[in-house]
Amino acid sequence: MESHNVNTNPIFYQDATTLAEMIRNKEISPVAVIQAHLDRIEQLNPVVNAVVTVSGGAIEAAKKAEEAVMRGDTLGPLHGVPFTAKDSIDTADILTQRGSPIFKGRQPATDATTVARMRNAGGILIAKTNLPEFSYWIESDNLLSGRSNNPWDLSRTPGGSSGGESAAIAAGMSPLGLGTDLAISVRGPAAQTGIVSLKATHGRIPMTGIWPRAPRRFWDVGPMARSIRDLALSFAQLYGPDGKDAFSSSTIPFDAGIIHSPYRPLRIGWMTGPGFGPVDPEVASTVKAAAEALKDLGFLIEHVGIPALEKDFALDVFNRLHTMEMKPAFREAVAGRSDKEIYKMAKTMLALPDVSVEEYIQAEQAAENIRDGFAGYFQSYDALITQVLPIPAYKHGLEEFIIEGQKVDATYLQGATVPLNITGLPGIVMRFGTSSGGMPINVQIVGSWSAESTILYIASQLEKVSPVRNLHPLL
Repeated sequence: MESHNVNTNPIFYQDATTLAEMIRNKEISPVAVIQAHLDRIEQLNPVVNAVVTVSGGAIEAAKKAEEAVMRGDTLGPLHGVPFTAKDSIDTADILTQRGSPIFKGRQPATDATTVARMRNAGGILIAKTNLPEFSYWIESDNLLSGRSNNPWDLSRTPGGSSGGESAAIAAGMSPLGLGTDLAISVRGPAAQTGIVSLKATHGRIPMTGIWPRAPRRFWDVGPMARSIRDLALSFAQLYGPDGKDAFSSSTIPFDAGIIHSPYRPLRIGWMTGPGFGPVDPEVASTVKAAAEALKDLGFLIEHVGIPALEKDFALDVFNRLHTMEMKPAFREAVAGRSDKEIYKMAKTMLALPDVSVEEYIQAEQAAENIRDGFAGYFQSYDALITQVLPIPAYKHGLEEFIIEGQKVDATYLQGATVPLNITGLPGIVMRFGTSSGGMPINVQIVGSWSAESTILYIASQLEKVSPVRNLHPLL
């Protein structure tokens, strides 16, 4: 579809940082901001189907936010700014139904830690967004709320499992949102709709109040937005232990206001494989273009390889590990339920062959080798640039693809993203190109453990020279 530039953008295409500044400076009312996004949802959701539940209290919260501005109260960094959340993330005042009739009508008693932190920063939750059943697929479709569509091309998917979130943000229904990521799920959807997202170091952001957790050591929750500075702003609100999620123990500080040029040129490698599976030439050329753009900005750039990824294919390792750990949780969720309440993804997952203990141990050892391989890489480099997906956004329902002459199944779309879940490394995805079919192409910037500041800085510089910065679908 056609696109337009931010200079002529209406309120619903401004980023969260801009909205917060405008509200703080009394240039716009929080009520007007919230209403503009609610109107956008009403206008577009019938065709995009990104939102599954709208908050009935959003306008009242906006009125209270406006009163606080007028009183001169101390305002949080997201005061009056709307945000959305994937429907696997608990919200005390809005249904959280997890994409399944099994959980229809479920009303959590408390907010997830991430939602509570966004609210504490002044954000106003306006809606919950669509996902696959149980958050377990690369297309956001389920029996309860149906299929989400990509706002750039309604015949294509916005991805999964945070596909409703990515579609809502790309279409201007929300400037900022929360998604979750097991193998691809905040990064793949962002790539398919041309927005930005952050999968932080595992444990940096608590997963408390989010389901499912199996396999717990691979799940992450992270921000999705339309600008890198919004990722930094939201991460600054979200990170840090909550005393409930034992994986969330890092107290390494982060301040969105002090991301700046390091004292030395950063050394960055780039690669599209081997070790990730086949990749479309347009995607590969976009990764190379991003690397060349960083070189022009003064970064030290090299084409690299990581031998550990070639020795053990991360996707195969992940599949063996997560199948054994995930299936008991799925069996518990569907126990005693009608077959009509269970969609194809849960059925497919439960039908996977069991993994033997020997296979599981071998996979765990391979995962450790991959972690060691990245540890060695980051002794010499500050970051890594890769593809996110091997192809641009694709048509609904496809389960096989021909990429570089090779036939692969849909799980292969996770080839370049799942290594970060196995290792716990942080990654940012951002658009840097457009396919011949007019679809966004994103790149992935990977950092060492707890090096979110580094990759946010690199992404902020790349964003300035992006040939597709601030383009939005014109619906």
